Amino acid sequence: MTRITESDSRHDHLEQKSIEEITALINQEDKTVAEAIEVALPAIQNLIAAIVQKIETGGRLFYVGAGSGGRLSVLDVIELPTTYGIEKGVFNAILAGGIPRLADALEEKEDDPEAGWNALLEAEVNANDIVVGISASGSTPFVLGALRQCMAAGITTGCIVSNPGSEIASYADFPVEVITGPEFITGSTRMKCGTAQKMIFDMISTTTMIRLGRVKGNKMVNVKLINDKIVDRAVKMLMRMGNISDYTEAKELLVSRGSVSSAMDFLETK
Repeated sequence: MTRITESDSRHDHLEQKSIEEITALINQEDKTVAEAIEVALPAIQNLIAAIVQKIETGGRLFYVGAGSGGRLSVLDVIELPTTYGIEKGVFNAILAGGIPRLADALEEKEDDPEAGWNALLEAEVNANDIVVGISASGSTPFVLGALRQCMAAGITTGCIVSNPGSEIASYADFPVEVITGPEFITGSTRMKCGTAQKMIFDMISTTTMIRLGRVKGNKMVNVKLINDKIVDRAVKMLMRMGNISDYTEAKELLVSRGSVSSAMDFLETK
């Protein structure tokens, strides 16, 4: 299989270029990422619909990834309980080498075809869940082995890859192929592929949280009150939404109810 992600960069003699030239060319390449995602929107929408359905019926989402894509999935997952107040364990990330070694870039761990599935088994994955493989190449053994085993076990699967017709996509019920083309630095898929992955994670998590009722209007009404900045933001949010003019009154209500959403529910029943 020809891997577009490994194709030679459109740009050469980079060491001879100025800072201005390099940054302009990188920006030029980055502009194409959103266009590639636009082509894949129907597939992304189908994947999100499957994720929402699974979570609404008590299931969980597991990202399985390695390298840059796997690490980006971890970063997305860890934000959600704070931003949207969703219970930990609904969104999960299985990373080659383990999340505790996130900063170590243990790229050799991605070659183990059994490790991803074994990690899913430890998390007691089952047919209520959905497993989404993350692989720029579409062939990472850590991801491929996990999806192959999931499909054999009757567990719904999806993937996000950046090469067409990949083996990983063949084991995905909901494949997403975002073809971002050759990288600025040949084979450096942390660049355009990574940017595409980050944008898609944002789409998946944000859309899912909205569909699950974790957003009201355009506000993070279930944000966790973990520090002074967020408490202040939430108080002002509650003042606007609940038509409360007194800051202290709004703060007392917010803290007593635990979230803007709960405080608004209280106000609406008064």
